[in-house]
Amino acid sequence: MSELVRDVFLKGNTIYLRALQESDITGNYYYWLNDQDVVKYNSHGRFPQTIEKLREYVKNVSSSNDTLVLAIIDISSSQHIGNISLQRIHWIDRNAEIAFLLGEKSFHGRKIMTEAGLILLNHGFRTLNLHRIYCGTSSENLPMQKLAVRLGMLQEGIRKEAIYKNGAYLDMYEYGILKEDFLAK
Repeated sequence: MSELVRDVFLKGNTIYLRALQESDITGNYYYWLNDQDVVKYNSHGRFPQTIEKLREYVKNVSSSNDTLVLAIIDISSSQHIGNISLQRIHWIDRNAEIAFLLGEKSFHGRKIMTEAGLILLNHGFRTLNLHRIYCGTSSENLPMQKLAVRLGMLQEGIRKEAIYKNGAYLDMYEYGILKEDFLAK
């Protein structure tokens, strides 16, 4: 690992998580958000991403008390390959939404997000004292559905035709996990 080792916030076996930085904007991060293959299942890609909008986003999340966005860094190459976040953190109800973006296509299919998700769930439950973490995904997003199950989440419901993507209304599958269930695994 290079000198970035001091930026490690949470560490896994093949990746580490660090705060999203302004320098990430000029890397591939900007391109991921305009790549229709990368964003085909999420809400990005509906409007073109610009450097200015991305810079403002990074600035806002770095000072937010209800959003934790972390860059996923491949340990072997020190490359920023994606992001993971806890967002919509509700401190009274002690719940948050987990979200994933694996931008570097060469890392798809390598279970990077399983490792990142387990690291962040552990942090959310043990350090932030959250009670419940949830996510939602379109009925077409089979990789995300499989990821949610690998993370120990249970499907909690379906929001009918809640997403409009590529000319069609799609169902939103909702998943969640409670702290006690995560810690019992």
